[in-house]
Amino acid sequence: MNLQRFIGLVALLGGPAGAGAASDAPPSTSPATPEPAVIVLTAATMSMDQAVKLAEQRFHARVVKAGTEQDNGHTVYVLRLLNDAGRVWTVRVDAASGVFL
Repeated sequence: MNLQRFIGLVALLGGPAGAGAASDAPPSTSPATPEPAVIVLTAATMSMDQAVKLAEQRFHARVVKAGTEQDNGHTVYVLRLLNDAGRVWTVRVDAASGVFL
């Protein structure tokens, strides 16, 4: 993840940059328990080329088309394969883990 994207997320979630911001609300008499901020960030640990090679080896077929899409915040490679018998099918590979979906 690049630094600018991380800084933007911290600012958006009210991290250190927004922690000292003034509020119009009166101070609370009871100590408030802050809710933990959960940030789930996934980065591609497998390149498209690696996914193509993995699929070709596993299915003994040739990748004839490859694309990328986002699925619930995860990068997924969508690969169309063609085998020697002429069969065509599509597989999806999670870019973070390399798991076939």
